[in-house]
This record gives sequence, structure tokens and C-alpha cells, in this order.
Amino acid sequence: MVAFGKKLKERQIQEWQGYYINYKLMKKKVKQYTLQIQAGALDRRYVLKDFSRMLDNQIEKIVLFLLEQQGLLASRIEKLNEQQDSLQEQPDISKISELREAYREVGRDLLKLLFFVEVNAIGLRKILKKFDKRFGSKFTDYYVKTRANHPYSQLQQVFKHVGVGAVVGAISRNLAELQDRQGSYLSIYDQPALPLQDPVVDSLKSAVDRLTYSTNFLHFLAQHALIMQEELPTPIEEHIEDGSYHFMSLLLNLASTFLYMVNTYIIVPTADDYSISLGAAATVCGVIIGAMAVAQIFSSVYFSAWSNKSYFKPLLFSSIALFLGNVLYALALDFNSITILLIGRLFCGLGSARAVNRRYISDCVPLKIRMQASAGFVSASALGMACGPALAGLLQTNFKIYKLTFNQNTLPGWVMAFAWLAYLVWLWISFREPSRENDENHVSEGSNNVESENLEKGLAQPLLLTSEENQQQDDDQDYDGSEEASEESRGPATSIGSAYRLLTPSVKVQLLIYFMLKYAMEILLSESSVVTTNYFRWSTGTVAIFLAGLGLTVLPVNIFVGSYISNMFEDRQILLASEIMVLLGILFSFHVIGKYTVPQYVCSGLVMFVSAEVLEGVNLSLLSRVMSSRLSRGTYNGGLLSTEAGTIARVIADGTITLAGFLGQNKLLNFTLLPSLLICVASIIATCCTYNSLY
Repeated sequence: MVAFGKKLKERQIQEWQGYYINYKLMKKKVKQYTLQIQAGALDRRYVLKDFSRMLDNQIEKIVLFLLEQQGLLASRIEKLNEQQDSLQEQPDISKISELREAYREVGRDLLKLLFFVEVNAIGLRKILKKFDKRFGSKFTDYYVKTRANHPYSQLQQVFKHVGVGAVVGAISRNLAELQDRQGSYLSIYDQPALPLQDPVVDSLKSAVDRLTYSTNFLHFLAQHALIMQEELPTPIEEHIEDGSYHFMSLLLNLASTFLYMVNTYIIVPTADDYSISLGAAATVCGVIIGAMAVAQIFSSVYFSAWSNKSYFKPLLFSSIALFLGNVLYALALDFNSITILLIGRLFCGLGSARAVNRRYISDCVPLKIRMQASAGFVSASALGMACGPALAGLLQTNFKIYKLTFNQNTLPGWVMAFAWLAYLVWLWISFREPSRENDENHVSEGSNNVESENLEKGLAQPLLLTSEENQQQDDDQDYDGSEEASEESRGPATSIGSAYRLLTPSVKVQLLIYFMLKYAMEILLSESSVVTTNYFRWSTGTVAIFLAGLGLTVLPVNIFVGSYISNMFEDRQILLASEIMVLLGILFSFHVIGKYTVPQYVCSGLVMFVSAEVLEGVNLSLLSRVMSSRLSRGTYNGGLLSTEAGTIARVIADGTITLAGFLGQNKLLNFTLLPSLLICVASIIATCCTYNSLY
């Protein structure tokens, strides 16, 4: 596999080759600067000025060509409009069909232009990253900030593709008018809820949406899923045909996500009571809750590997494991065995198919709806988190059927066992294994065959997805002048160790933040039943309402942050502010002096939980930008690393709760909050140290 410079050249449209950013020339210039500075022949200030001038010239060349091509497209549309006006007087079906195809051809050429813009934007970002890496400076920060809002800067023309929206609108409007001549007097402006159904318009809309990389609620929510995508756009990207997309299979994956989160949290309000019923201490609830997470550490890896070959079989195995685990959990009371209860929870953890759910969305859902599917994944998780405790609060009954006991402790197991059995039947009947025939079919196609559908695949890659830290040094193996890189060094990570070696300091900080917020949230949720019983004598129903209330804040908070806050502040600013708010929530949760009150516990817990939710969304958004593109595919991908970090945090948190139980329930709260405080402080310090490398 070739290095970035050669890839960039291969993806250029041949007739426009002279108008692309000259990445090879600029790379050589960076090397010359390095040698001349080392020899003392150049001053660093001269280098910054000269390189800035070179970048300005390259961007100006791109922008002027972009404007020229937009003008040509506008002229073609104007001529087609004249033909359409003449057809208004003398309609001709054959000419209308020809005219419609002519508009579509303009749309295909516009897609080529969008592809041109994206390739240049990525080349620009890469050369800025290379310059920073060579000189150990923050030149990218300086260059972008000084030209972002300057009235004469043309940098924004590249990133905001000014004028493209007008061309897209003209094509869409005229195609809509030509599509329906059945006596309707309504235009596309009168029916915004009924978008034009045309493949070229769909391709354009998808391309523009992803190029703008808008920070709306849907995008913000989708970032929680951390479904990684590769950086370099290509018209020969993975081939996901709409015909092979199966909505019911996607729905089954989202249902699996929802049920698993319900399964995780449905036992939290009653885990301490169940532990006492089996003769153990109330704080053993930490082990009971954490057993599922322990097994998930291992299941995430083998499910991620299994999904390379199949999606149906892992989901089938997951359903069976979760069904058996919940049955064992429910039977533990009648057998009076905490061992059976823990084995049941381990089986539930072994059935964690979240890696498969993520992978299915990444690999099998068309790009134009992948963001919606990712947002659906997060929404299903949030709803499951809220429904679990709420459902536990409704199961406050006690009766026997034969020798089986059904009460608030065992009913969560029986209910979830029935749910997974029903899911298993639905899965067997409705799931369709996606075809893997296209995995290698399109690699051999020529890079000049830039058609509408292929361009959509390439352009749908996020333009601003990665920052200067996105690609690792393996992408820059051309330091020694070589443009070749081996398949092994450029391929996906083959082990946890190799994946870890791809992590930059910025990514490690992001994973530390993710670890911290998952630890703090797990402490709050898992010990809530024990703490509230000890301090406030809350019933199981009251605990369930409190936990369900926390879960229900997830979606409203994300709507607010994704729609408003993220448009007002940079992600890194929101990240740091959220960390500080989590820290304040932890500090206010401590029981220091006087009586510990319900308002103090509820308010501090709410601040901590909501801030952690905001932090999770922003953190995963940044993580998707700074993580190596080699971690966007394969078994050991970015999603797996973040899942493992969060799962390990949950395991340690639940273990801490059980260990703290030996000190007595009166010391449980402060003892478990202390590690949260220390990790949070460490993450804030680490964020401040890497603040300038976060975008």
C-alpha cells in the first residue's frame, strides 16, 4: 500500500491535475527548511513567513479554479433553464426526459467538484500537520486563526465551499419541476417535508452535508457511538448498495443495544437486597453489577473479531448467552447460591454484542443514513439505561409458582429472560446476513472513473473529521524520501498492543477522560441503592425513580448541547468545562460535616451525571478526530478501545464499592468518591497539557 502523497496523486481527476494542492512540492520544501535551519542558513521567522506565502498561493489556485468551475456549471444550468422555458409552451415527453438527464449530468459534474474540494482540504491539513511535526510548533493554530475570519482570506472558501449550495438548489428545483407534470401547482418550496427523490440529488445532499460537518444535534448524538471512518476520501470506497441494506436487520441491532442496556441497569435498584437475601453484605452488589462488565472485557474482543465473518451468528450467540444468564440470575434465590447469581451475570456479560452492533452500522448501513443509525444506537442505549431502573421499580411483587420465587429480586431476571427469548425468535425469523461479496470488488477500479454513486461514497467521508494528530507517523514514512509503505505498516492494528502503539498523547488523554467519566458514573449508579438506603431509607421504588430520572436526562441534554452549545463554543472548551463540572459534582457529593441530605445527594449526583453525559459526547467527538485512521477498521478498532477503557473503568468502580464495604457503609460514600476525585483532577491536568492539540 502506498503512502499518503502517492494516494493523493492517484485520486486526482486527471484533467484537473494542475489545480490540486502540490503536496509533493510542499513536502520537499518542509525537508529543505529543516536542513537549512539545522545548518544555520535560515531563520525560523523567515520559514514561517515563506511557508505561509506558499500555502496562500496554493489555496488561491484551488479557490480560483473552484469559482471558475462553479461559473461553468451555472452557465450550463442557465442554458438548460432556457430549454425548459420553451418546453413549458410545447411539452415534449422525450425532450423532457433528455433535459432531466442533462440536469443530472450537471449534478454529476458538481460531485466531481466536491470531491476535488475534499481531496485538497485533506492535503492541506496533512501538510500542516507535517510542518508542525518537523518543527515542533503550533503553526496550524496560527495559520487557521489568522485566516479563518479575515475578509481577504480564501481558506474559508475551501472549507465552506461558498456557492455550491446555490448550484445544488438550482439542480434540485429544476429536476423537481421536470419530475411532476400532473397538474400540481405546488413547488419544492411549498412541500419541504417531501424531498425530491432523485439519486443525483441524494448524492449531492449527502456530499454537502458531510462536507460541512455541521454540529447539529444528530451529528453530536451520533458521535457517542464512535463509529470510526477512514480519513482519505476515495471514489472507490467500500461498496454498500442500497439494495443490500436491510432495515429490519438494523432494527434488530438497535433492539439488541436497547435490551442489553436494560439488562445492565434493571438489577441496580435491587442488587443490594438480593445480596442480603443470599447471606452476603449489601456492598457485594458491586461485584454482582460488575461481574457483567468483567465478562464484557473479553466478549468485546471476540465479538469484534467474529463480526469480521458474520453478524447473525454473534447476535444469535449473544441472545442465547443472555437468556441463560438471566435464567441463572433468577434461579439463584431458590438455590440460595450467590455463585449461581454471579455465573448468571458473567453469562450476561459474555453476551455483550455492542461491538457487533457498532460494526454492523459501520459496515452495512448506507453512508447517507449512517449518521441517523449512529444516533439511533446512542438513543437506544440512553432509553435502555432509563427503562432498566424504571422497570425494576414496577416489579414490586412477591409470589410463587410451584417452587419458583417471583419477587423484586428475581423478576428482573425472569423478565429479561423472556425478552431475550422473544428477541431470539425475532432474530431467527427476520435477520438477513449482509453479503460480503463486495468487500474486494472495487479496489481494482481506476481512480478516474468518478461517477455519481462512487463520488458519493468518497465525499461522504467527513471533511473535518481529523486534526493534525489523526494520522500517526506510519502515514509519514516518506520522511526519508520514500513514497512506499508496506501493507503491514499501513493496515489495521492486529492486536491490542499494536493498537495501543498507534495512540498519540492526545488520544491517550481522551481515553483517560473516557475512563474517568465511566468510573464516576458507575460509582454514582451502582452504589445508589446502598447509599440512599443507609442515609435516607429509600425504598427500591424510590431508587428506581431516581435512576430512571438520571437516564431520562441523556437525550434532552444532548439535544441542548448538540443544537446550541456546540455551535457557540469549541469542542475543547466544552470538554474542559464539562470536566470541571464533573469535578464540582464529585466534590459536592462528599459527606464532610453535618447531616447528609437528600437535596445535596440528588443535586450533586445530577450535576455529576449530566456533566459526564456532555463530556462523553464531546470527548468521543474529539476522539474520532484525533484517532489514527488505521483504527477505523479491523478487529482492534477505535470503538473497541473506547469500549474496553469504559468497561475496565466500570469493573474497577464496582470492585471499589465491594472493597469499601469492609470499612462499613458509613464510610462507603467518601471512600468510593476519593478515586473519582483523583482521576478527575488528573484528567483535567492532562487536558490542559494537550489543550492546543485538540480541535
